[in-house]
Amino acid sequence: MKHLLKICSFVIIFVILTVSFSSSYIRTNLDNIAVVVAIGIDKGENNKLKVSFQFTNPSSVSESGSSETAPTILKSVDASSISSAVNLMNSHMGKELTLAHCKLIVFSEEVAKEGISDEIYTLMNDSQSRPSCNVVISKCTAEYYIDNSKPFLEPLISKYYELFVTSNQFTGYTANASLGKFFDNMICQSCDPYAILGGINLQLPNSSPDVSSNKESSDISNSSSLSGSTASENVGLAVFREGTFVGELNAIETLAFMCIDNDIKGFLISVPSPHVENADVDVYITPARKTKIDVSFVNGSPYIKLDCKFSGQIYSMTNNSNYLDNDVLSRISDSCNRYLEYVFTEYLYKTSKEYKSDINAIGKTSLKLFPTISQYEDYGWREHYKDSFFDVSVDVNVKSSTLLSNS
Repeated sequence: MKHLLKICSFVIIFVILTVSFSSSYIRTNLDNIAVVVAIGIDKGENNKLKVSFQFTNPSSVSESGSSETAPTILKSVDASSISSAVNLMNSHMGKELTLAHCKLIVFSEEVAKEGISDEIYTLMNDSQSRPSCNVVISKCTAEYYIDNSKPFLEPLISKYYELFVTSNQFTGYTANASLGKFFDNMICQSCDPYAILGGINLQLPNSSPDVSSNKESSDISNSSSLSGSTASENVGLAVFREGTFVGELNAIETLAFMCIDNDIKGFLISVPSPHVENADVDVYITPARKTKIDVSFVNGSPYIKLDCKFSGQIYSMTNNSNYLDNDVLSRISDSCNRYLEYVFTEYLYKTSKEYKSDINAIGKTSLKLFPTISQYEDYGWREHYKDSFFDVSVDVNVKSSTLLSNS
């Protein structure tokens, strides 16, 4: 019995000491490291690269209990590589940089046009780098983009970097472009990588938007119709051929990519009204099933058929609109079909002919047509994709709004 009491006493003392000293142990380790939440890569003045690191204190909010935005620090250094930049910053900060909590990698457009394969390989080879962190190509300098990334509804900048891409599921105007996915697509022979297109909203409250169209779908980062204070924005996609940036997609072209990639829950489009001249109808579209892709070859060139099926609900309502009439709904459905078929077709020819890039990985569907991998490699999908021609079929079944149709 006494022996049992001694064992119980020892366990209780051990637990008390462990709990008492664990917090100080964690504090000591946090004091020795610098937590990087974002990395920006620009062309250097005195070296190959200018690498910017954004730091934050991960305990600043939790300890104070405040909902205010946690403070961040941005430091930059010229270096020959990312690894050299980390080493130089370690010496400057007097702490060890950790990339384990990095949520964002930003490349300037200037750097991306020269190719970022080496940087992607370096980051993927770093055991601390997270494959899930987002990759952004900025139309301004990466340093300026990060410095102006100020979340309005999130107290932690790291949380904002992690969540801002979730809007793709209900708008289709951007995509989830992670470091790991970029790397996989870059080394793949059947597809090409893409990244989020970022920029800075420079519209002032009373200024006029500088866009070529009044359609929101033509928006793109750095030139959207959003007004307000200066802040980062992420609209559109940066298209790559292997590791080199070759072009950009605006909002509606990105939506086409998302639909073909079966990576969207719903989206809103505006189509011409069938009964009111020079007016549009807002229709919320949801996929009825996954997009079917069929690939065959005609005289050695890929012939690609896409079959898309959607459901739609009318969002905008006007007096005397009569959106409960079956004939009106049928004409709106036809308008949606023509509009989406045009958008999808234009997107496919732009990426294949102009950019020569298969970011939808349609090449993977063609694998079944080759008896062996060596025959597929000999064919060279990346080289032949620019010769593709497309047949797009869209079927949208539009219903009236939920409230009116059920009333």
